[in-house]
Amino acid sequence: MANFKQIAATDQVKIGGGKIFGIFVSSGSSSPTLAVYDSATASTDDPKIANTFAVAAATQYLSFPNGIFFSKGLYIVLANTAAFTVVYE
Repeated sequence: MANFKQIAATDQVKIGGGKIFGIFVSSGSSSPTLAVYDSATASTDDPKIANTFAVAAATQYLSFPNGIFFSKGLYIVLANTAAFTVVYE
């Protein structure tokens, strides 16, 4: 069963293995970007699940029906201003 987390800043979503199913951006301004890492320690030195990409409000990103596995954790870095929901397991 999938979980969700509403985020408006850089955040450690989960520690440990799991799957990411998608990200929905509900609002944003000042050209926001996201980067998604497989990290349990909030480190940008860990592998990227998705390299830095620009996002816009009312848009879904990283939509994977079966999920993409991460082993260490799920860490998302936000630049500028946005609110988004991450769906993960």
